Amino acid sequence: METFVQQIINGLVLGSVYALVALGYTMVYGIINLINFAHGEVLMVGALTSWTVVTALADVGLPGWLLLLISLAAAVVVCSALNFAIEKIAYRPLRNAPRLAPLITAMGMSLLLQTLAMIVWKPNYKPFPILLPSEPFNVFGAVINVTQILILAVTALALAGLTFLVNRTRLGRAMRATAENPRVAALMGVRPDTVISATFVIGAALAALAGVMYAANYGSVQHTMGFLPGLKAFTAAVFGGIGNLAGAMLGGVLLGLIESLGAGYIGDLTNPCAWSRAVSRLFGDAPSPPRGLCAALGDQGILGSHYADIFAFIVLILVLTLRPQGLLGERVADRA
Repeated sequence: METFVQQIINGLVLGSVYALVALGYTMVYGIINLINFAHGEVLMVGALTSWTVVTALADVGLPGWLLLLISLAAAVVVCSALNFAIEKIAYRPLRNAPRLAPLITAMGMSLLLQTLAMIVWKPNYKPFPILLPSEPFNVFGAVINVTQILILAVTALALAGLTFLVNRTRLGRAMRATAENPRVAALMGVRPDTVISATFVIGAALAALAGVMYAANYGSVQHTMGFLPGLKAFTAAVFGGIGNLAGAMLGGVLLGLIESLGAGYIGDLTNPCAWSRAVSRLFGDAPSPPRGLCAALGDQGILGSHYADIFAFIVLILVLTLRPQGLLGERVADRA
């Protein structure tokens, strides 16, 4: 039971990071029908910027929470400026081009940002300092620390704030109008270019937040760290219903839970020796796999926990096959 609760906690924390990034994907897609595949690299830039600030201020003697807050503010500013520049330079000239052109541009921008980050920060992994208290809290036999609690709380607040922004503010109404029909919105006094730029900036701020939280939780940063979380966040956005804010959050959390539970139990589920022992305990003697096979597999099974990444792509294939519109089934043109 303790293991199950621990995997649930790990899944919620991981899913919260995916959800923050997925919100950026779904906002941009809801406005201009573009998959910004460079979004994961924005997360990476945010994490590396935070690491740079924390390292530079390490000897000043500031409290850990204040140092984390300062580095987060710096990461948000850098990522917002970066995403604003990406939209203006790479995507805006291709807004009326065939859909394949901006898609290829987004992939190229992702590779470009990885290469530039490798040049600026070097390719080696860098340890991210522990800035918050690391003493764990016991929850039904499982443990959770302050950083993980902060990730869960920040994600919930981000979703609530973003929902309020989209549904209750003037900018949110402009976003929904631009998503519905940018030409008609322009006739009504909305500036679509300004709205689209604001959407990219908001998405970048969420990605920066996710990058700093990811680095603080897992303890290392590197120039390729954003690729896999970005790809999984895109899967989460599709899973929940891309173009839908609540769907992105739901998809991120569910994907994190699926991945975490898979990592915890995939070894047992794919271990014929474990199945044979279980059958023997229930029904008496049962045919056993070859002894050499059991010795080779150990507790890992045919698929060990290091195969957990396959779950995200299995989910993507199933969703695109069985329910392409996602779990919540909203039409993307109706959402911001």
